[in-house]
Amino acid sequence: MLKKKHLYIPLGILIFMTLGTIYSWSVFRKPLQIALNLNATESGLPYTIFLMCYALTMPIAGSFLDKIGPRLTIIFGGILVGIAWFLSSYATNIGFLIFTYGVLGGIGVGIVYGAPMSVAAKWFPNNKGLAVGATLAGFGLSPFITAPLASNLIEKFGIFSTFKILGIVFIVINVILALPFEYPKENTYNLIKENKKSKNYTLKEMLNTKEFYILFITYTIGTFVGLMIIGISSPFAQNLLNISPKQAAIYVSFFAIFNGIGRPLFGILVDKFGVKISINVSYFILLISSIIVILTGEHSIIAYIISFSMFWLNLGGWLSIAPAATSKIFGSKNYSQNYGVMFLAYGIGALLAGIISGIIKDTFGSYIYVFYPVILLLIIGIILVNLNLKEKEILKKISL
Repeated sequence: MLKKKHLYIPLGILIFMTLGTIYSWSVFRKPLQIALNLNATESGLPYTIFLMCYALTMPIAGSFLDKIGPRLTIIFGGILVGIAWFLSSYATNIGFLIFTYGVLGGIGVGIVYGAPMSVAAKWFPNNKGLAVGATLAGFGLSPFITAPLASNLIEKFGIFSTFKILGIVFIVINVILALPFEYPKENTYNLIKENKKSKNYTLKEMLNTKEFYILFITYTIGTFVGLMIIGISSPFAQNLLNISPKQAAIYVSFFAIFNGIGRPLFGILVDKFGVKISINVSYFILLISSIIVILTGEHSIIAYIISFSMFWLNLGGWLSIAPAATSKIFGSKNYSQNYGVMFLAYGIGALLAGIISGIIKDTFGSYIYVFYPVILLLIIGIILVNLNLKEKEILKKISL
């Protein structure tokens, strides 16, 4: 018999699919460049600011979640997300769009983000990793639906009417889906058995370790590469492969499947083989994909599909590697606070991704040149993690 708790995962997936529309931003870039007379750097700024505000808000929003509960948190943040999209329809310049879509939208997503995950974790204490991973998959899979949807809306109604339509839809969906969300009345967590020699690091103690900075740097590189490639997926195909915006949106939709798969896949890798091996696997896949793009990406749609699928897969992967590594290396007791600080790497990666990709395109005239600094950073990351990261096995066993 279906119990109420079994509804939280599909409802959470749907909520995250509205929030994850940010990963469809590449579909909006070219229409905005035409409508507002923007260059590549400017059209990437709302995306960049959105990700920064989302990253900065997410750790802070945890206090709201504890005080007002998941239902009101989702409703408040969901309404703010919808208002951000709706107001973006009135943009006449890039500054207005940065504030509405970037700042307001990013804060709204940051507020909502932790609530569905927290509810899933508390209702499924014996399958916490699976429940949270499945719920989060909606964020990565979002472009599978929203990229072609947005492309069709833009084609039929124009870019600004599309912002308005999606804003209204997002408010309605998030408010309605938020209503069933609540925590269980009793604490259903199972105690985690820990090694007697293990240690749960406080935030201050974590910040005094070399491992924190290595993980922070590698997380920044991983998200920088992933977010930059996601942000140029559609214009890259249009500019270098001469395909239509509608076709590009279909490819973005396809790539989203890999973003969703990457989360549970790399979570399993961390559990089975550890943090260091998982980071190496991610970086080597990204390195090979970058080389493929440089050698054949301007001429081969097949190479584009293969390489960009791997970039999207690895961004999803890093959103599993980083939280799992934080818990594995620094313990579970202070995980929320510790990962809140670690998540700032995501914001730094987002800031660098949006700015650097636009500057390179405007300077050199092609997105193909973004892959040269990507290769350099990945090589640096591989050296750092293999020479300096010592994985402390804090947790002896986690019941799933």
